[in-house]
Amino acid sequence: MTLLPPRLAPVTESSPAPGDPPVCSARGCRTPAVWALRWNNPRLHDPERRKTWLACAEHRGTLGDFLTARSFLREVEPLPGSLRSTGE
Repeated sequence: MTLLPPRLAPVTESSPAPGDPPVCSARGCRTPAVWALRWNNPRLHDPERRKTWLACAEHRGTLGDFLTARSFLREVEPLPGSLRSTGE
């Protein structure tokens, strides 16, 4: 199994406090997320199942590349309520 470099490994141990904006899933990044990367591992998940990593503008490409290299990435969408999706 290939391990993700520490700077890219998704954060799973904490969630933002209620009312705080969602943050990027890249390890160590606390930037507000603007993208939802929807993915699944076809060896483990049903085809309709989706897991979600959130990404800031800076990490959208690297997180997406990681998922694409493993054929896991299914969709990339603007995060509802983010500055990107509201046009602000």
